[in-house]
Amino acid sequence: MANNERRVGTVSRGIRCGIIREGDDLAKIVSDAVVEAAEIEGFELRDRDVISITESIVARAQGNYATVDAIAKDVKAKLGGDTIGIIFPILSRNRFAICLRGMAKAVKKVVLMLSYPSDEVGNQLITMDMVDEAGLNPYTDVLTLEKYRELFGYVKHEFTGVDYVEYYSDLIKECGAEVEIIFANNCKAILDYTDKVINCDIHTRARTKRILKAAGAKVVCGLDDIMTSSVDGSGYNEKYGLLGSNKSTEDKIKLFPKECRDLVLDIQKRVLDRTGKHVEVMVYGDGAFKDPQGKIWELADPVVSPAFTDGLVGTPNELKLKYLADNDFKDLSGEELKKAISDSIKAKDGSSLVGNMASQGTTPRQLTDLIGSLCDLTSGSGDKGTPIVLVQGYFDNYTN
Repeated sequence: MANNERRVGTVSRGIRCGIIREGDDLAKIVSDAVVEAAEIEGFELRDRDVISITESIVARAQGNYATVDAIAKDVKAKLGGDTIGIIFPILSRNRFAICLRGMAKAVKKVVLMLSYPSDEVGNQLITMDMVDEAGLNPYTDVLTLEKYRELFGYVKHEFTGVDYVEYYSDLIKECGAEVEIIFANNCKAILDYTDKVINCDIHTRARTKRILKAAGAKVVCGLDDIMTSSVDGSGYNEKYGLLGSNKSTEDKIKLFPKECRDLVLDIQKRVLDRTGKHVEVMVYGDGAFKDPQGKIWELADPVVSPAFTDGLVGTPNELKLKYLADNDFKDLSGEELKKAISDSIKAKDGSSLVGNMASQGTTPRQLTDLIGSLCDLTSGSGDKGTPIVLVQGYFDNYTN
């Protein structure tokens, strides 16, 4: 390897900035933070670097919040105040409990239908082994709360120590509503109890709505149909409603950011004006990856990235180096092997590698999902204080 060659590929850096408040000029804060970090830490910005901003500071700067009372008012207006079914919620104090409080405050009775053995993002009520041992068919069997307790007792979540069945039940009752809990994986099971339904699933929501409406439900709202416009001056999200919201306080949620394409373009332009470098910019929420221990699939947001610049459209177009080394060039080594692989990469010419055996095993995912997942892991979900992530060298390959 020549001495002047770069020895480092992709680098992901958490960038610190102050605590963001409503009304802050986020484009200025982010571009300043990245440019100043480069100066202070002694690295250079380059073309096609990616500046990523966590969705939470975007929503905070937008002031995009809603109270439990605003949610209750919207639910009552859309579903009435009698009995509603709330189906397929995820098991989360941060993600769903405040939403549930608003729904329960709006009505006389909630029939809460939980999927089993786990919720949509992999949080387990019970294990699949327990379902098998009980002789249940999770595709067809509907359990009452009594039957569930008889079979499984009081099971607490491995990481949080919470029995979500009890937690959600108590929360609904605290809000003045009667509660009945059932367990089922077929959305139509709720129609034996009520024909007004809020389906709280995230990535399967369109299918669930279609099935319920075809089966005769009178009113079906997804989480993306609640808080789609302002209620008494509250925040809202026209596209996603309550999807992607997080707990802010005990009676208030922070919604997913509203339209923020202008923000990413503004940051891109500011960095270009200051440094002459053409960077890409994106807003990211949850990454999309599965935890092998807790079985949790991270993505509780409706999308990984709600806004990004044009250079982040599409999927990677990469060759698998080990495939080339083990197959096409198995008789080569050293500089000869390096040159042959480099020539193959240079010959890609931007055309799609779909169906090409030399690209098998490369990750077939959207660029924003891959980079957003990297950024989510870099920034963490706690006290790192780096809501901006700078990713460098992501679009490099072996020849750069």
